Amino acid sequence: QGGLLDELESQPTTETIYTEATFKGTRVVNGHSVEVRAPGVLDFMISHRFGRVNGGAYEFFGLDEANIRLGLEYGLLKGFNVGIGRNSFEKTFDGYLKYQLLRQREGAKFTPVSVVGLASIAVNSLRNTNPERQFPFASRIDYTYQVLIARKFNSNLSLQLAPTLVHRNLVATRAMDNNLYALGMAGRYKLTQRVALNVEYYYRLNARTEDLFYNPLAIGVDIETGGHVFQLHFTNARAMIEEGFVTETTGNFLAGDIHFGFNVSRTFQLK
Repeated sequence: QGGLLDELESQPTTETIYTEATFKGTRVVNGHSVEVRAPGVLDFMISHRFGRVNGGAYEFFGLDEANIRLGLEYGLLKGFNVGIGRNSFEKTFDGYLKYQLLRQREGAKFTPVSVVGLASIAVNSLRNTNPERQFPFASRIDYTYQVLIARKFNSNLSLQLAPTLVHRNLVATRAMDNNLYALGMAGRYKLTQRVALNVEYYYRLNARTEDLFYNPLAIGVDIETGGHVFQLHFTNARAMIEEGFVTETTGNFLAGDIHFGFNVSRTFQLK
C-alpha cells in the first residue's frame, strides 16, 4: 500500500493551479497592483486623502482638507481592464489600460510570478492663471508606463516590483527631465482572514535634489467586508495617480508630512 501511494505521488500532475488574491484589490495603496477584474465586472472606487496630520488641532489634524478621486474600472476582456477617473488634485482626468501578461501558477504549467502591463494618461484641467502666457493643450498631458511584477509566496505574504516611467510634456524648469524613472516596491502581509497590512514605496531613480519633491511612501491596512474592500492608510502623497504621487509628492514622511486617507471599492457583476 505504501509503495502504491509513493508511486501515485511521484506521477506528474496534469492540473494547473492559478494563484488567487496576490493583493486584495486593484490598488496596493496609491499605485496599481497586479490584480485585474474579470470580464463583465465593474469596479467603482472612491479614493480620499486628507490634509497633513502635522497641521495640528487648528487644521483638525488634516481633516479640514481633502483631495478625492472617483474612478471606474471595467473588465473588458479576460485579463484586460480599462479605467477612467477624475481627481480633485490639479483637477486631473485620467484613463488607463491594464493587461495581464502572465499569471502565477503551479502544477502542470509553472509560472513563478504574475506580470501586468499598465499604460495611463493624465490631463490637467486647471485654469491658466497667467493670461500673458498661453500653454498648448499638449502641455497639460502626462503619460505613465509600468510593468507590475508580483509573487505570492504563501497565503500571507505577497511582494511586488513596479518599474515605472512617467513622461511629462511640460516640466517646471529646464533643469528637470521630462522623463522620470522610478522603481515601485510593495508588499502585503495577511494579518487575519479579512485584514492585511500593505506597504508601498516608489524610489525616483533620476530625480534631481533641487526639485523639492520626495519619494512617496504609504502604509495601511485592507479590510474586506463582502463586496467592499476598505483600504485605510497613511502616506506623504496627496495625489492618487502615478503622474501625481511619483513626480509631485511635496511631503516628507519622516518629517511628519503625512496624510490619512482611504480607498473604498464596490464591485458590480454586469454580465
